[in-house]
Order: sequence, then C-alpha cells, then structure tokens
Amino acid sequence: MIRADPLQGRTSRGSLLRSFVGIDVAKLKNAIAIAEIGRFFREVDATATGIHRLVERIASRFVGVQLCYEAGPIGCGLNRLILSLAMNVPVGAPSRT
Repeated sequence: MIRADPLQGRTSRGSLLRSFVGIDVAKLKNAIAIAEIGRFFREVDATATGIHRLVERIASRFVGVQLCYEAGPIGCGLNRLILSLAMNVPVGAPSRT
C-alpha cells in the first residue's frame, strides 16, 4: 500500500518556506504536529534516532524549521538533543498554551 506524503505543497524549489512543529513529549513516543499541513503528522519513538530522523525529514522539506515543545521533566533530554542538531527549540509553558 502506498501512503501519500503529508508534506505536500512544495514550492518550485521543492521545499515549503517555513515550518512550525509542535512536539507533545512523552516517555515512549512523541506526537508531532506541523502547522503548515494543519494536522497531526505522526508519532515518533522518544529516542535520539527517532528525533534525529524526524528533524532530518522535516528540514529536508522546509527552508526554515521552528520546533516547540511543552515544558516538563521529560523534555530536558529532547532539548539537549535538538540543540546538538544545531536547531533552536523554545519551550512552551503549559499555563500559557
């Protein structure tokens, strides 16, 4: 079965201009939503490999990527990992969302 790629709608250069990605952090799986496609994207394993693949896939389709996740104790490792991939990741306060 062939699945349609939810990251469609590319510009003539092959990439969308900017992406805003929200990550719902959990112990085993992280839920990912991308504002440009307007819906839930997928769940990825809460491992360094899973996050690295996610960031590579999204960065290959967008010129700019802005990640954000909800503050909490599980997100500390995620923050360090994303910073090691040379990306900025702001943390959203749950009381402000």
